[in-house]
Amino acid sequence: MWREALRPRGARDRVLVFSPLTEERFALAVETIYEGYLVHYGRPRLFAPGDHDTILLLGDYLYAHGLVRLATEGSVEAVADMGELISLCAQLRAEGSSEDGPVWAASVALLGHGVLKETDDPGTLVARAKEAAGPEPVDRALVAHRQRFR
Repeated sequence: MWREALRPRGARDRVLVFSPLTEERFALAVETIYEGYLVHYGRPRLFAPGDHDTILLLGDYLYAHGLVRLATEGSVEAVADMGELISLCAQLRAEGSSEDGPVWAASVALLGHGVLKETDDPGTLVARAKEAAGPEPVDRALVAHRQRFR
């Protein structure tokens, strides 16, 4: 099923969005989870699922696969943070909000530090992400994220 949903090689977008904000050991897990998010809500980079059932199953599979990758890195805190992020973003999307970039940036830049439990103010989240990962990488990630939802 996944092979059928995979875009042809020349049509895949390999732009990394949020992984440049985190530790290298978490990068693949973050991008796997993010691809699952894009399958559910945006324009995926690697997949083009054709029907609702495939979208649901593939997105959830990518979430789970990414969380397993985080767990193998030995960070229960990182798994908890990404679970919180997935839940919060699903809630935001259900409410019709597309203002999820700041929570992605902060969660990934401070992965394993429970940033979403401390605040939900977008400005504070972006500031914390920039403090942790640098202003330019955060700004690039936020622009790339917005482009996945146009």
